[in-house]
Amino acid sequence: MRILVTGGAGFIGSEFVRQLLGADSSAQITVLDKLTYSGVEANLAPVAHHPGYSFVRADICDAEAVDQVMPGHDVVVHFAAESHVDRSIEGAGPFVLTNVVGTQVLLDAARKHGVGRFVHVSTDEVYGSISEGSWTEEWPLAPNSPYSASKAGSDLLALAYHRTHGMDIVVTRCSNNYGHYQFPEKVIPLFTTNLLDGKKVPLYGTGGNIRDWLHVSDHCRGIELAMRKGRAGHVYNIGGGTEITNKELTGLLLEAAGAGWDMVEPVADRKGHDLRYSLDITKISEELGYAPQVRFEDGLAATIAWYRDNRAWWESLKTKAELAG
Repeated sequence: MRILVTGGAGFIGSEFVRQLLGADSSAQITVLDKLTYSGVEANLAPVAHHPGYSFVRADICDAEAVDQVMPGHDVVVHFAAESHVDRSIEGAGPFVLTNVVGTQVLLDAARKHGVGRFVHVSTDEVYGSISEGSWTEEWPLAPNSPYSASKAGSDLLALAYHRTHGMDIVVTRCSNNYGHYQFPEKVIPLFTTNLLDGKKVPLYGTGGNIRDWLHVSDHCRGIELAMRKGRAGHVYNIGGGTEITNKELTGLLLEAAGAGWDMVEPVADRKGHDLRYSLDITKISEELGYAPQVRFEDGLAATIAWYRDNRAWWESLKTKAELAG
C-alpha cells in the first residue's frame, strides 16, 4: 500500500509518518509538504533513510504539482492545513485557501487517479463549544473561528465528494493534541519554552476554557485505525479523555518548571473563544477498537522533558514563528 501524506512535516503528520515507517519496513509513504513556517523537514529525520520514504516539497493548492505526485498512491491521509486560531483571526485568507481550496485540489486529483481511500484529518473545533455532555459525530457543525469554519468547510467538501462521486472518504476529528515536535506557538510548547527561558506565559482571560487533551501518538493510532478499518462516508471522533481548564494546565506547567504564578501574564481573551470542547469517542472505540493509551500525566511529563532536552530544535522555530506573524 502506497500512502500519500500531506502536511507530513508538521507536528501530527510527522508523528503519523514516523509511526507507520517505524513499525513496517515494507511501508511506502510519500510526504507532500510546502514547508511553511510550521513545517519542519527535520521532524522526519528519524525515518528519512527508510527505503519506502520519499519527500516532495509542494503546495496542496498547486493543482499541477498535486496531479504529478498523486498517481500510484492507494491512500491519501490529508493533514496539511493552516491551524493556528489566533493567526486566522488576524487574517482568514490563507486558511480558506489552504484548508478549503487545497482540500478540493487533493480530492479532484485523488478522484482523477483512482485513489482507493482518502482520510481527511479534522478537528473538534468544527462543532463550536459545548457546555454539557460531549459531541457525537452527528452533532451539527457550528464553528466560531475563521480557522474552524475553514476546517468545517473542508469536512463538508470531503463528505460531499463521497456522496456525489462515490469516493471512499473517511473524516476524523480530534481533540487538542500535545507531544514532542509540536510547533512552539501552541500553548503547551509555548508555555514550556517560555518558562525554560525565564519568560512569562500569556493566559487568556480567566483561564476557564476547557480542553480535552490527546497525546499525538494516540491520535495517530486512531487515524491509522480509521484509515485501515473505517467505514466510507463516516466521521470518527478521536479524543484523549482528559478535560482540564487552561488555568489548571498552566498550573501543571508552572509546577514542572519550578515557577510561580508571578510568571503568568493575563491577556485579553481571544475573540470568539470557545468555552469547552468534549468529544464522545464511543463510535471509534466500539467500531475500530480505539482507546487512548498515554496517561495525560505521563505524556505531559515526557513532553516537557523533550523540550528541555531539545532546545536546538525549538529555539530557531520560535524566531521563525515571530517573523511569520
